[in-house]
Amino acid sequence: MAAKTSVRSESQKVRRVIVVGGGLAGLMTVIKLCEAGVPVDLFSLVPVKRSHSVCAQGGINASVNTKGEGDSPQIHLEETVYGGDFLANQPPVKGMADAAPGIVFMLDRMGVPFNRTPEGLLDFRRFGGTLFHRTAFAGATTGQQLLYALDEQVRRWETQDVEDEKGIVVKGEKMVRKMEFWDFLSVVQDENGAARGIVAQDIKSMEIEAFPGDAVCLATGGCGIIFGRSTNSVICTGTAGSAVYQQGAVYANGEFIQVHPTAIPASDKLRLISESARGEGGRVWVPKNAGETRRGRDVPEKDREYFLEDKYPGYGNLVPRDIASRELFKKAFHEKKGVFNSKSGKNENEIYLDLTHIPKETLKKKLAGILEIYEKFVGEDPYSNPMRVFPAVHYSMGGLWVDFERAQNGSLVAGSPRNQSTNIEGLYACGESDYQYHGANRLGANSLLSCIYAGMVTGPSMASFRSNMAKSAFDLPKSVFEKARKREQEKYEAILKMDGKENPYAIHEELGNMMLRDVTIERHNDVLDKVISNIDELEIRARKSGVTDTAVQSNQGATFMRHLFNMIVLARVIAQGARNRDESRGAHFKPAFPDRNDADWQRTTLALHKEGGSANHAVNYVREFDYAQNGKGVHITDAVDISLVKPRPRKYETAGAASAVAGTDDKKTTSAQA
Repeated sequence: MAAKTSVRSESQKVRRVIVVGGGLAGLMTVIKLCEAGVPVDLFSLVPVKRSHSVCAQGGINASVNTKGEGDSPQIHLEETVYGGDFLANQPPVKGMADAAPGIVFMLDRMGVPFNRTPEGLLDFRRFGGTLFHRTAFAGATTGQQLLYALDEQVRRWETQDVEDEKGIVVKGEKMVRKMEFWDFLSVVQDENGAARGIVAQDIKSMEIEAFPGDAVCLATGGCGIIFGRSTNSVICTGTAGSAVYQQGAVYANGEFIQVHPTAIPASDKLRLISESARGEGGRVWVPKNAGETRRGRDVPEKDREYFLEDKYPGYGNLVPRDIASRELFKKAFHEKKGVFNSKSGKNENEIYLDLTHIPKETLKKKLAGILEIYEKFVGEDPYSNPMRVFPAVHYSMGGLWVDFERAQNGSLVAGSPRNQSTNIEGLYACGESDYQYHGANRLGANSLLSCIYAGMVTGPSMASFRSNMAKSAFDLPKSVFEKARKREQEKYEAILKMDGKENPYAIHEELGNMMLRDVTIERHNDVLDKVISNIDELEIRARKSGVTDTAVQSNQGATFMRHLFNMIVLARVIAQGARNRDESRGAHFKPAFPDRNDADWQRTTLALHKEGGSANHAVNYVREFDYAQNGKGVHITDAVDISLVKPRPRKYETAGAASAVAGTDDKKTTSAQA
């Protein structure tokens, strides 16, 4: 039928899909869609080159094994699910690990300036959670180099004309239309609840418009700003994920928030010091004496405690981030061995990350980007002074629930419309905004890989979904889109009329401080009960706020108010999920429940939004649900697919992760060989 033609709808309009987010995941999704001949509208809150992917520093994982260590995609799979404490569905992780070498070689061909060995081969460094050199890198600005490379590929598609089935150019239609400075508000849903487009706001003119799309992908990043100060950009509020969650999308594993062990403490935001600093030989330590008042460089070796190396001799300073963060927190907060501050006269929540023993030429070649950041914002020379760092909120393992279809080889069915699909028909998610690849804890340098791989999966999935649609979004009545636009317009106008006495920025500061203090490294049920109650109170107060700006154009105050409402909703999902999960797994640590409980909790947390509670929102946690995919029903449960790697106790004190999974002391023996 006419709606199933590849280019035009029944009404002869060009059939486009929508990708929201211009980071690595969004750009790769766009590229794969264009390669499949699908025209795309790309929306971004900021200029694409300012997407948060640009901030990634350390590298991207791929088991290329150029150093002859016996590494392989199989070991990469095992270490990823082991590092994630066996909460990730394993087929998508296998697909990612298998595709990783090809992805790095593809990026190399695109012109990414990866560091190389003297022989001219791609260089690889070690990252946390592995004993292998698996991380390809471009100095300490890998994210920027990858983002720019993919942006150039998308720019090429912006110049390409759309052609119909007969190869005739459709005048005025380009394969990619890029719209920057647009804030996502909601998806347009038809009478069956399927996604048929989006509503977005131009943050310069403040005009709100509805855009049709045969499928929609959210690649909108994480939600770190819910925690006030984090290593995330200020745009990372999680607003898009929260908006579609409130429209019926399932949010999964929200309680799993990664705290990176090494960031620069500051009053405005927390700037990351990449794990690559430890991958290149950086050493973490505290003074043995809790009352030490000497500067770091003046403390002799005999008075230093290299606590990660002492407790985890196999991995040393490169244990997974959840373990490292807890150990750092223990030394600085509980044992009071943090760096002494001569001005305050007390020990701060800071520890030392020392690179001073590494030749300056090596540091400049491999870590110049992050050392420049430290020197600029701290005012100390990191080449001759140990850096002062402390754990900071960095990444969300949780996100929008997305599906997958398993292939017979244990990986994914290529091009299945189920891959990366949310439970809202026609709505997809990828990158940090989904939950799929990292389980309870993400291994370093798997984030850039998961973003790009998920984009490579999502593009073909959306193309398959689009080809099987019964009716194009471009053939729906205009009233469907006008109704959605009007709804969001009324919400925005209501914000402009808010004249209460509460300050939304002060409320966000309270929310962020509370989440940072009580819902990160250590979690206690009695404290979480208070957090949830306080979130309800903050929501009520937020509705009594006064908008800080009523300008007709570029109104940042009203935009922030909308994001604040969405952050509060998502904060409740995170806090309530943490309260419910009575175990310790990966980044979720409860001292009262110190052990992993596979019998009760080896399952995905599935959250659905509902109205109610003491405020206007509440969370409904379910064990199963049904959704439609191209008109066919799919039944989903919270069971985790652990069919490829058998769960075992997670220990990093002695053997390598791969050997622990395999039940052997030989790090090069995998479960496939055992």
